[in-house]
Amino acid sequence: MRSFIYRARSYIGLLYVLPILFFALFYFYPLGAILGVSLAPAGKLELEPLRSLVNSNYYLRVLWFTTWQAALSTLLVLLLALPGAYTFARFRFRGRDTLRTIIMLPFVLPTIVVANAFLALLGPGGTLNRWLMGAFQLSQPPVQLQHTIWIILLAHIFFNYSVALRIISTAWQNLSPDVTQAAQMLGASRARAFWHITLPLLSPAIRAAAVLVFIFCFTSFGVILILGGPRYATIEVEIYRQAVSLFNLPIAAVLALIQIVFTFILMWLYTRTQARNSPALKLRPSSSTARPLRSLADYVFVMANIFLMLLLLGLPLLALVGRSFVLQEGLSLRYYQELFINRQNSIFFVPPGQAVINSTFFALLTVALAVSLGLVSAQMLTTDRRRRTNGAGPSTRMTFAAGYLQRLFYRLLDPLLMLPLATSAVTLGLGYIIALNKPPLNLRQSLLLVPIAHTLVAIPFVIRSVLPAIRRINPRLREAATILGAGPQQVWFHVDWPLIRRALLVGAVFAFTISMGEFGATVFIARPQTPTMPVAIYRFLGQPGALNYGQALAMSTLLMLVCAVGFLLIERFRLGGEGEF
Repeated sequence: MRSFIYRARSYIGLLYVLPILFFALFYFYPLGAILGVSLAPAGKLELEPLRSLVNSNYYLRVLWFTTWQAALSTLLVLLLALPGAYTFARFRFRGRDTLRTIIMLPFVLPTIVVANAFLALLGPGGTLNRWLMGAFQLSQPPVQLQHTIWIILLAHIFFNYSVALRIISTAWQNLSPDVTQAAQMLGASRARAFWHITLPLLSPAIRAAAVLVFIFCFTSFGVILILGGPRYATIEVEIYRQAVSLFNLPIAAVLALIQIVFTFILMWLYTRTQARNSPALKLRPSSSTARPLRSLADYVFVMANIFLMLLLLGLPLLALVGRSFVLQEGLSLRYYQELFINRQNSIFFVPPGQAVINSTFFALLTVALAVSLGLVSAQMLTTDRRRRTNGAGPSTRMTFAAGYLQRLFYRLLDPLLMLPLATSAVTLGLGYIIALNKPPLNLRQSLLLVPIAHTLVAIPFVIRSVLPAIRRINPRLREAATILGAGPQQVWFHVDWPLIRRALLVGAVFAFTISMGEFGATVFIARPQTPTMPVAIYRFLGQPGALNYGQALAMSTLLMLVCAVGFLLIERFRLGGEGEF
C-alpha cells in the first residue's frame, strides 16, 4: 500500500502546482499589485491611509453597519430556512424538484437584476404601489421602502435563503430519523427530540450555512448600492466609491485589506466547520428518509412553507418579468423589440443575442478552467487526510517542524481557495487593470481575462460540490483495487471517478451559471464590443428614460431564463444532493 501512495503522488504531484500557480498569478499577484501601488507608490510603505482610516469615525460606522446588517440578515435567513429545509428533507410531494430549482435561481442572479426586481415590486412606481394606489385611489405611493434598511434585509433574504436551505436540507435529508423516533418512543415530545437530538446533529450544517450567509451579506455590494442609497454603505460599497468615484486608491486598498482579513477568518471558520461536518451516526439516503404527505397537518405545514417560499422568492421575479411587458398603453413586447434597435447609432451597441453568445462563450471557458482546477484542488485538500489515515508516506521521516508546516499548509489551503468568493470584485477588477497590463502578463485586451476572473469566483463552488464526494469514498475500495493489480490511474478512473462524476457535474453547472451572472469584475475588464448580459443590463440602466429601464428589465428576464435552464440541468444530474452549497 505504501508503494501505491508513492506512485500516486509521483503522478499527481505536478498537477497540484496548477491551482497554486493559477491563484498566485491571477489572485494574489493582482491584489499585491493594487496594494503596492496604493500603499507604496514610491516603493516605500506609506501608513497615512491607515492612520486616516483609524482616526475617522465614518469608516468605523461603515464597518459597524457592515457587521450588524450581515448578522441580522443571517439570523432572519436561518429562521426562515429551517422550516423549508425540513420540508425538503422529510417530505416527498409533487413538484419538489421543480421547486428546488426555482428556489436556487435567486442565488445566481446578478445583484443588479435583483435590485431591479425589488424596485419593480416595492419601488415608488412598483407593482405593489401601483396596485394599492389604484385600489384605494391614493395620490402617493403608500409603501416607501426604497433607501431603507428593510428593503436591504428583504433582498439579502431573497439572495441567501436558498443557500441556507440547500446546506441544511442536504444534511437533514441524509440524517436517519431512527434516533428521534427512538427518543419519542421513550417519552420525549417532538419539540424536545428536536432541541436535544436533531438540532445538535444539524448544528455543523447550520453553523456552516450561517458563516457562508454572513460572508455574502458582509460583502454585499449591488443590493446596498442600488437599494440602500447614499445613507448606507458596506465596506464593499465604500471600496467602490473610494476607488471609482473619488479615485482614492490608498483608502480603497486599506479597506480591501481589512475586508480580506475579515473574510479569510470567516472562510477559515466555514471550511473547518465543513471538514467536521461528518456525524458519527450512519447516514441514510434521502430516498429512505423522506415520506409522502399523510395527514392534514403534513399538508398544511408543507403548503404553508411552499406559499412562503413562492411569496418571498417568486413575487420579485414575477414583478420583474411582468414589468418588462407593461407599458403605459398596456401589455406590449416593445421593450424586447427595442433591444435589437440601435436608435442612437452607438458604436458600443451590441444586440442582446450577441451578449448571450458572449456570456455563453465565457461561461463554457469558465467551466473548463474551474472544473479542472477545482477537481485538482479538491484532490489536494484530501491528500493530508489520506496520508494521516494511511499512516505512511514521507511524513514519517519528517522532522517535527517540517510535519507541522505541512499540516499548517493543508489547514490554510482550504480557506485560501475560498477567498475569491468573498473578495471585493471591484478590487480584483482594478488589480487586473494594474497588474495584467504589461509584459509578461499583458492580458488587458485579451478575451481570456473575463473567464479567468469568472474562474476565480467559480472554483470555490466546484470545490464545495466535489469535496464531500471525495471525502466519502471508502479508502478500502482503493486498497482492494490496488491489491487486484490496478495502477494509480486505473484506481482513479474505476473507483474515484464513478463516485464523484455527478458531484463534479453539479459543480460544472454551478460554474456555468455563476459565470453567466457575474458582474462586479466583468464591468471593469470586459471589452466594449464583447459585453456579457449583466454588463448589457448595466448599460441600459446607466441611461435615463423609461425605455432604457424597460430594456434593462427585458434583458434581466432573458438572463433569468438562461440561469433557470442551468439549474434545471443541475437538478437533472444531481444525485441525492451532493455538495456543500
